[in-house]
Order: sequence, then structure tokens, then C-alpha cells
Amino acid sequence: MNQQWWIGCGALALVGTGVVGVMAPVLGQSALPAYSLVVTSAADGPVAADEGLTLREALELANGTLTREDLSEAEQALVAPLPAGQGSQISFALPEGQAIIALVDLLPEIVAPELVIDGTTQAGYDADAGLDPKFPPAPAVSLTVAAGSEVARGLSIAADGVTVRGLSIYGFRTSDRATQTTPPSDIFISALAPPIDASPLSPVLELFRLEDPEAAPRGVVIEQNWLGLTADEAFPTVPSAFGVTVFNAVETVIRNNRIQNHDGSAIITGFRADGLQVSENAIIGNGLAGMPDAIRLEGAIAATTITDNLICANDGSGIYMFKPDGAAQISGNAIQYNGRRFERAAVYLMGSDHQLIDNFIGYQPGPGVVVTAYPESHRNQIRGNRYAALDGLAIDLNTQGNTGVQDFQKGDGPNPPRNSSQRRRETGNAAINAPQFDGYTFVTGASQVTLTGTADPGSEVDLYRVDGAGFPHSPLSEQLGTVTVSPEGSFSASLSLPPGTRVSAIATDPQWGTSEPAAVATVAAADGTVPELPTPPLELPNCAPPAPPPVAEVPPTPLEPLRLEIPRNVHFALDRSDISPESAAVLDQIAATLLEFPFLTVELHGHTDPRASAAYNLALSERRALAARDYLVRRGVPLERMRIVPLGLTQRRSDESSRLAYARDRRVEFIFTDTRGLDINFIDQEADLQIE
Repeated sequence: MNQQWWIGCGALALVGTGVVGVMAPVLGQSALPAYSLVVTSAADGPVAADEGLTLREALELANGTLTREDLSEAEQALVAPLPAGQGSQISFALPEGQAIIALVDLLPEIVAPELVIDGTTQAGYDADAGLDPKFPPAPAVSLTVAAGSEVARGLSIAADGVTVRGLSIYGFRTSDRATQTTPPSDIFISALAPPIDASPLSPVLELFRLEDPEAAPRGVVIEQNWLGLTADEAFPTVPSAFGVTVFNAVETVIRNNRIQNHDGSAIITGFRADGLQVSENAIIGNGLAGMPDAIRLEGAIAATTITDNLICANDGSGIYMFKPDGAAQISGNAIQYNGRRFERAAVYLMGSDHQLIDNFIGYQPGPGVVVTAYPESHRNQIRGNRYAALDGLAIDLNTQGNTGVQDFQKGDGPNPPRNSSQRRRETGNAAINAPQFDGYTFVTGASQVTLTGTADPGSEVDLYRVDGAGFPHSPLSEQLGTVTVSPEGSFSASLSLPPGTRVSAIATDPQWGTSEPAAVATVAAADGTVPELPTPPLELPNCAPPAPPPVAEVPPTPLEPLRLEIPRNVHFALDRSDISPESAAVLDQIAATLLEFPFLTVELHGHTDPRASAAYNLALSERRALAARDYLVRRGVPLERMRIVPLGLTQRRSDESSRLAYARDRRVEFIFTDTRGLDINFIDQEADLQIE
């Protein structure tokens, strides 16, 4: 998906070449009759007086653009007036086996306040099937796009208090464009959505520049839906572009949804999204071909909360902010296995006064949290979080001296101690100093060890146990306690820690925010030795919904040495990234092995031959790795077990310049990791070579 969309803080950037439409005024509650509407037909097309009520007709009735008298007698029997003062209710009674509504065009924009669209009313919906609130039961009603059609948005919401519940919505996108457009989405929420290709010069968009919050729909609720995947959990043939776009709305609630498989972000905000609440969602495997971040916050986001979500296996950051106006509170989330395609921070904070509290952040090919240096980003509190398996610092405060894309997205590493007042202005969280221990080793006494060090006066120091070896600063695995720094800048803490424990610390000043971690110190025994502590059993989290409990207790089977033979590469034609039938057969073998042995993970290294520029070949190698990954995903391999690593022309198979050598260069290699250390024989196969 080549579409790109940027909305800066208080300034809307939309460039396109399409015709700008005319937006009707929002109708008030008092102007609309309220109905109970039962959808009995999955057909879509022009409104017609026939035997069944379609979703399109139900929406037009709720909006007041269609009257009950326009319907047939059979349809009128499906429409019942409701008492004044409440909104219309849309329920479903679709025939068995006919619960997929395939749209041929955009549905009417919802301008009826308090409308409820409730897919849980369809026969076959099992409300008790959800074992975890983050994984709602499978919907019984699906909303998608008819074969051969292109529909940009599933539902467009422009009224207060609308609720969308219990639907599977997928397949909404537009053709790739070179223009900047408003994003195609499963659900688009705005004060009357601008056309797909709205120009920034259009008077239509003046509505979004108003400061009056009444210009935005309030209190929209999106709950218990599956967005981006079919009701049988399959990867759609045509994935949606974005999940939920909160373009211009306030106090939107997005809760208990499963949001997966989008080319772009699962949730993205635009001009205004103040009071957004995102809670108890499973946000998995998004950003597969476009904007890679799971949740992307732009524009006005004051009082936004992101709580208790599973944010897993997305291609970029789990949460990414770009010039937001206002602060967010982020707590209780599991943010793991993100950065499958882009090596950036699990959480990227821009702006001031955000609170990132009590989250799990791990398995990231980048740092845990990055606080950008520009625009000014201060007073961000990052406390009580647990980290695991990071390629970088748990907390990384960027400096303006490091201005490359990777510096700002992935972090720039440990900062030196602040040595001038200018550093306050040029560094994230105003360059609050990381704590410094008085030594790299502390000898334990009879029952306790006393840790001492220095930090900025007036700050609080959170002490952490550190797991893992090799990296000197992170991850921060378990918080051990908090102490207050003295006015002279010193701290001391006595803790009961066994010899061999490794410790670090972060400092938080209410005026400036939270620091980077301290360099790691080690607890030694009384005789000065540092014993090796036993490694706890490795239990890797995953992105899957919880499995039902076993019917009977089955005794564990003793593990035997496992010896496997697995192909480790597939090949491509000149300047191509599509999967040949021969390569598909190889990928089927790889998929079968990965599905049989769920403890295996894999990196997909994309390669090219040396012809063309380095930049072109790097992009081509990424497309090849993505094509192989997409094939495996469609065979059921979980996204969190695969990571994209494009290498371009940098690792050829040989220095030869023959057509055979070039064919061998054009490949994706699968670098497997066996988490149990088992015996695997990797085969460099050539059955699918494509010699030009």
C-alpha cells in the first residue's frame, strides 16, 4: 500500500486529485424517528422494495433519507418504531450460510445519533466463546467488499453515540496512489468524512479546523468486532488498508476488538481524537505493507488512554506518536514482538506529559521506549514497566545531535552525563541524568546488600533487577524498589538480593521526566566472587488467543532429540518478488515444519543479485522477504515467529558474474532459531532456481 497520510499537530495535510464531494449537515436526534431494524438480506446495491431489508436500507432509514413507506410490506414488517428519545437499533436475522454482506459501493455515512449496529444478534453468535476479553467471540456477520469492487471504507460514522458491535469487517482499501489521501479504513470516524482524495485547499476541510469540539462526533463505541480478519480467522484475500481511523472525533471508545492483518496501522488518529479510549483489544500483525505502527497517534489526543491491550507482532512500533497535541496515559499493555519489519522502538513518544506505566515491553528488535528530542518532549514518566529481550535500551532519550531516521525511530544509545544547560533543550525529557552506581560490584552482607549512587537531586530512583547478559544497560526485568535522591544528589538502598544478581536503575524527576537506565552493577558474595545464578525456564509469550482448557490431564511426553531437514532458501526471477509454483512447494515444507514445531522462530533474509543500485536492491530484497512471509502467514504461521531482514546485494553467494550465479543470489534465506537447541539440518535447495 503506497498511500501515505500525515496530519501534523493542528495542521491537516491531505493532497489528492479526486473530486471533492459536498457534505450534508449532521441531523440532530430530534429530527430523526427511531426504529428497530432487522437486516434479513446480505444483498447490496440500489434500494429496492423487495422481500428483505439490507444493511444499506437500514442505514438510510436510520439516517432519515429513506422512509418506512418506501418499503415493501415484507420490509415494513422488519421496521418497528421505537419510543422518542432513543436511537435506532439495527439487528440481524440473515439466513444461515448467508451472513457475509459484500458491498459494491460505500455505505451511507451514519448521521443518526445513538444508532446501534449489533452483530451479536445474529443466530450463531456465541457470546460465551471468548476466553479472554482481548479476544472477543467470532462474529456471525461479516462486512466486506464484493469481488471486482473497490470500496474505501466499511462504516463511516459522523454522529454522536454510535455503537458498532460484533461484526467482522475486512477488505476495505483503495488502489495504490502516488497522492496523499485520507486513509481507507474498516471504520472511519469523523465529523462527516472528507472524500477519499480531499484536497487541503478544499473548503470542505474548513470544518476540521474549527476549535469547537461540537463539530466532532462524541462517544462513538467500537466493541467486540473482528477488524481485518474473516469470521473463520483466515487472512483475507484482500487485506484492509487501516483498521479504525479516528479522524475528527472526541471520546471515542475502542474496546474488546481483535484488529489484525492491515496494510497500515490498526488504529490511527487524525485531526482530533481527544479523549480516545483504547482498551482490552488484541492488536496483532498490522502494518504489513504500509504505515507499520500498530497504534499511531497524531493531531489532538488530550486525555487519551491506552490500557490493557495485547499489541503484538506488528511491523513497526507498538505505539508511535507524531507531533501530538495533548498527552496520553499508556498502562497495563503487553507490547511484544513488534518491529517485525522495521527496527524501531516498541513505544515511540513525542510530545510532553505522557505516562507509560506498568506495561510489559519485550522481544523488540530495537529499544523499549524512545523519547524524541524534537519537537520538545519533556516530563514523560516511564515507570513500573517490565522489559525483556530488547535490541537497545529499555528507555532511550534522543538528542538533537543525532538526527538520522534510525536515530529518531530506533534511538541513539546511552547519553553522556548532562554537562550544560543547553542539553536540557536538545534532549528528550530534558536530558535528565541516568543514575550512576558508585561501583560496578557491591558486596553483600549477612542478609542484605546496600546499593549506593548518584542521580539528579529531587528525583526518585527506581531500582531494577536485570536479566540477560551481554548488553550493559537493559533490559529492566523486575522493579525492586524506589528511593528518593538527597538534595546533594546521592541515593542508597538496602535490599535482600542473592549474589550474582545484576541491577540497574532509572531516575524520574517530576519537572523533567524519566531517565535512561544506569549501567549495570552486580551483587557479589562476601568473598568477592560472583556466582552464576540459575537461568529460569524460558517461557516465550505469543500472540495467540487462549486455548480452551484440556478435557483431561495428559502427562508430558519426555523430549527426545529431534533431527529435522528443512529447506533454508527460495529463489526469485530477475527483478521479481512473486512466489513461483516451485518456490511455493518449498515454502509449504517450511510452513509445515513451523506449524508442527511451534518453538521454532525464523528470520527471513532477503537478497538480490548485484545489478542495479544498492537502494533499489535493498527495497527489492524487502519485497521478496515480505512475499515469502505473506505466503507463510496464509499457511497459518504466526507473525510473531517471523522477522524481515532485507540485505539487498550485500551478501552474494559468490563473486561470479554468470547467469547461474545471479540466479543463486536472488533468494530469501530462512535463518531458524530452535529455542530448545535441537538438531536441524538445513538444506540449500535449488529446485526453484530461475535462470534468466
